[in-house]
Amino acid sequence: MNGNDTGGGRGALPPLEPKADRETVRRHNLSLVLRTVRDAGEVTRAGVSARVGLTRAAVSSLVEQLLESGFLTESGKTFSGQAGRPGTVLKVARTGVAGLGVEINVDYVSVCVVDLAGTDRVRLVEHLDNRGTDPALVFARAARTAARALASAAEQELTPVGAALALPGLVASGTVRQAPNLGWTAVEAETPFADALAALRPDRVPLRVRSENEANLAALAELWFGGLGAARTFLYLTGEIGVGGALVLGGELLRGANGFAGEIGHVTVSDDGPLCRCGSRGCLEQYAGQSALLRAAGVDERSGASGVAELEHRAAAADSRAVAALTDAGRALGRVLAGAVNLFDPDAVVLGGIYRPLLPWLAPPVGEELTTRVVSGLWSADGERLRPSSLAADAVRGAAALVLQDVLEDPVAYARPPAAGAAGV
Repeated sequence: MNGNDTGGGRGALPPLEPKADRETVRRHNLSLVLRTVRDAGEVTRAGVSARVGLTRAAVSSLVEQLLESGFLTESGKTFSGQAGRPGTVLKVARTGVAGLGVEINVDYVSVCVVDLAGTDRVRLVEHLDNRGTDPALVFARAARTAARALASAAEQELTPVGAALALPGLVASGTVRQAPNLGWTAVEAETPFADALAALRPDRVPLRVRSENEANLAALAELWFGGLGAARTFLYLTGEIGVGGALVLGGELLRGANGFAGEIGHVTVSDDGPLCRCGSRGCLEQYAGQSALLRAAGVDERSGASGVAELEHRAAAADSRAVAALTDAGRALGRVLAGAVNLFDPDAVVLGGIYRPLLPWLAPPVGEELTTRVVSGLWSADGERLRPSSLAADAVRGAAALVLQDVLEDPVAYARPPAAGAAGV
């Protein structure tokens, strides 16, 4: 049999990847060096060389291109204690490329601009009731807030190179397939937002816009900016009007066959429970979502963030109705989470959104349910596997950072051409 035969007898072999040429290798190494400097915070050329395994000469060539393109800056001298000249310190630039994140949720719109170092430089939040509102109007509102953020970013010499929308519900291919709490079905999101933003900035190049489920982006923000340490497999829950979920496995987001994985808010707690906006009964969000929690505690369920603050205040004052509402919600959360933990065996369960400030009252019943129902027996109510989300990680920051991941993966695509004669790998 011919050695190149890929016929059916022994199973077809996957096609070989094309051999990497010099330009492809250099682009990869530029990304490697830029990500190394970003992750280190500050580092010398020699430090980069030691981390990435390239020669100092190769690293110097790559660094010069990244400096010229505006991705890195250098300053000062650092002494290693060894023989040789001191090295200059490299850092990612605090001006230039940035990412724009826009979160559209049921009762607010949040916008942030994040620089290449991952630092929030602009953040705006507007509390708006978007339920039942014409999507075109919602996107126009969000675009106005984003335009204000972009103007502030420009004053700081930041230039966002793209935008990402964080949206509730089932999101795929630029469309919100279903967002029950907004009342949206098959709503195109990326183009209407991009058009609304471009109309407000007619003299600027339109930004490329992408979209993602808000819980997925919050989980990615937790992975990139949070305090999980070595934990690379975790289940993330965010409490808002609805309950969103995302699963990160080995540092990669689990999306599912159609991009809809993680809709834990619509797992059934009781088949004869309250009717959910999704059309089913007894979904988790009917027991542990923001509206359900506030209603059970005797707080106006449409009061949004102020209502959550009031619930926290009442619970801290040992108000019996508030504590009972949180205890019941925690039990429902714990039962559903136990099933997910049994299925995926994560290192940690992270609770974000409104659950973060309410965790002191939610954690005991959640922990009890997990301890009782997780079959491995490795879960203990007083352990550290149930954690609050990081203050540095939320969906809108994850959205902005998603844009910057593209820059980090291929800085050449976002840079000025390198100086003539640049060489090396």
